[in-house]
Amino acid sequence: GAILVVSATDGPMPQTREHILLSRQVGVKHLIVFLNKVDLVDDEELIDLVEMEVRELLSEYGFPGDDIPVLKGSALKALEGDPEQEQVILDLMDTVDEYIPTPERDTDKPFLLPVEDVFSITGRGTVASGRIDRGEVKVGDEVEIIGIKPEIQKAVVTGLEMFRKTLDYGEAGDNVGVLLRGITRDEIERGQVLAKPGSITPHTKFSAEVYVLTKEEGGRHTPS
Repeated sequence: GAILVVSATDGPMPQTREHILLSRQVGVKHLIVFLNKVDLVDDEELIDLVEMEVRELLSEYGFPGDDIPVLKGSALKALEGDPEQEQVILDLMDTVDEYIPTPERDTDKPFLLPVEDVFSITGRGTVASGRIDRGEVKVGDEVEIIGIKPEIQKAVVTGLEMFRKTLDYGEAGDNVGVLLRGITRDEIERGQVLAKPGSITPHTKFSAEVYVLTKEEGGRHTPS
């Protein structure tokens, strides 16, 4: 799911159309609309007109425009402590919980984590961080480091951390830091993956289906 933010002062812009299209292309099934900056619009009818335009645009791209929740508020006023606007943000979060289904965690498949960042902790070792794509990992598990480099390396998980909290295990959907034993900082890098031993093999080519945006959809129409 996703929250589509649209300025009540400007209405749908070209990038709004692009965001809706991209949401459809990457498989986002549930959208919630937040009309922002309503404090800068004096005419309530103008806000209603913007809402109608957004709903029509959503329907144009295959979303249920008439049924999608639309909330109206001012993010700036909420940050400044306006009680009414703070409540709007809380209502927005409640709507997310109610309207957007909780993603199913793919925990039954072998562990896989694409490495997004790598850093060292003095006296402890090397940490690879990222979002677990599937499966589970526990302290003490052996993992393979695959990709970019020709050889497959092995390491042992000696610690797991998420938002500064120590974990015994992590599962699909968790953003974690994985402390690895036997690996130095220069032996692992962003773009590689951590995986259950023997569960995947690296490839140098693959088949893919590509959707190229047209000029009308905001895609490039001149050579780069």
